[in-house]
Amino acid sequence: MDKLTKYQVTTKEKEKTSELVRHGPCPDCNSSDAVGVYDDGHGFCFSCNSFHRDYDKEGSTPRPAAVQHTSSPSLSNVSYAALPKRGLSEETCRFWQYEVGEYSGRPVQIANYITANGERLSKIRFADKDFMQIGKGKLPLYGQWLWERTGGGKLIVVTEGEIDAMSISQLQEHRWPVVSIPNGAAGAVRAFRDNLEWLEQYESVVIMFDNDKVGKEAADQCSQVLSIGKAKVATLPLKDANEMMTDGRSQELISAIWNAKSWRPDGIVSGEDLWEVINAQKANIAHGYPWNGLNALTHGLREGEITTLCAGSGIGKSQVCKELAYHLITEGQTIGYIALEESTQRTALGLMGLHLNKPIHLTPDEVPEEARRAAFDETIGSGRYYTYDHWGSLGEANLLSKIRYLVTSVGCRIIFLDHISIVVSGMEGGDERRMIDNTMTKLRSLVEELGFGLVLVSHLKRPEGRGHEEGARTTLAQLRGSAAIAQLSDMVLGLERDQQDAATANQTCLRVLKNRWSGQNGVACYLDYSEETGRMMEGEPPQEETNDSNDF
Repeated sequence: MDKLTKYQVTTKEKEKTSELVRHGPCPDCNSSDAVGVYDDGHGFCFSCNSFHRDYDKEGSTPRPAAVQHTSSPSLSNVSYAALPKRGLSEETCRFWQYEVGEYSGRPVQIANYITANGERLSKIRFADKDFMQIGKGKLPLYGQWLWERTGGGKLIVVTEGEIDAMSISQLQEHRWPVVSIPNGAAGAVRAFRDNLEWLEQYESVVIMFDNDKVGKEAADQCSQVLSIGKAKVATLPLKDANEMMTDGRSQELISAIWNAKSWRPDGIVSGEDLWEVINAQKANIAHGYPWNGLNALTHGLREGEITTLCAGSGIGKSQVCKELAYHLITEGQTIGYIALEESTQRTALGLMGLHLNKPIHLTPDEVPEEARRAAFDETIGSGRYYTYDHWGSLGEANLLSKIRYLVTSVGCRIIFLDHISIVVSGMEGGDERRMIDNTMTKLRSLVEELGFGLVLVSHLKRPEGRGHEEGARTTLAQLRGSAAIAQLSDMVLGLERDQQDAATANQTCLRVLKNRWSGQNGVACYLDYSEETGRMMEGEPPQEETNDSNDF
């Protein structure tokens, strides 16, 4: 039957269909014949959308346009009126049964809710934004009764407040369904659950809550209540729908409804949304290593990745870190250097010595103060070097806080941490394996969040048989912890040196153990250490060594 001659009345017990028998005047809007009177006695005004549970008993003589709130004698001077500050017309307020008046002498605005069984509940809003309800019962979605006759449809918009719903409705000439939750973001999920069956009638439910943290969280939670694929979340550049309208951005507001994106759980990303990420200027920014062989296999040191240097005790991990840090500083990069096994003075002298090609930490008096000052200005005092005076071990929470500061506040793009075992040494309780794994997980999350590059130093477990001090080959299985360092690092570089062989004691083999970027593993290069200059320079492989740069 035609929807204009039939009206759906939903009660707590059942849904029944009633037949239109005649037309009559509306007690609310003074229309002479807009009320459809049905054979079960109820009436519905197609002009102002008012519902009359027992039309004949209520009387067909028109009453004043304002609702008679007999349940609250404290209400007075109630009427429909435009809301100029909100940009809402009197016609809109009448359509939505939104009134102004006084409550015990205080100015108020009144949002009238019509329940499924035709009862009227009023939500009173005071000037100080306090609220109260007149009438007992649970509030439905505001405006829900306006669209009951549509029986669902293509799309419905749900806002966080009554004013926002009225704003969208006015812009669309009250033709498209829009409702609001009755009790703000805090009660949004409950409102969705209470009215889920009704919302599910629509193909899409566009959630347009306030553009703040609370509103965004509520939109995410409400989206999970709806069936999969039904929820869409609209985003606004301003606080809410009404602010968009009063700011003259009505077209943007309407576009936001139709351009709302289907909700996805956190972390789920559509490939079509990645173009800007792929083309972002900072995506996969790489800095060259100071050694060509290592660059050839790794294609550089990238921001957003964890590069782990591992070796046995005394092999030269810290020296390699300093060479890399010095190289980055001279290339104009800002770095943070957290060395937990040495003082800030020792690290500073090491970097200055690299600039002077002389290990000045051993013989500082051999270099004139003027030369030392120049080296300082080019390295430590360049404004591109930050460190942390730690006094020994550094707790996990404190470490993460310091790294966050170095990245976000002073602009460090590469952080050196030498080394992770000392970080967990000061923790109480638990075993080292578990604490290393937990710390690595948090470091990985921080790198992903802030997009900086982390150069991490890790000790190795002692191998069976020949030790690392005798040149034993490094493997991923020797990393400390259960597996987190190997799993969560993007690049793992092993250092190998036979300290006991006089012929090769100053030569270090740099081996790529893991390479998530290109998959190329094996020996990258050999570094020759000069006791005279204190530098590690790329050299030739030993004569007996075969080229295994492509071994896996």
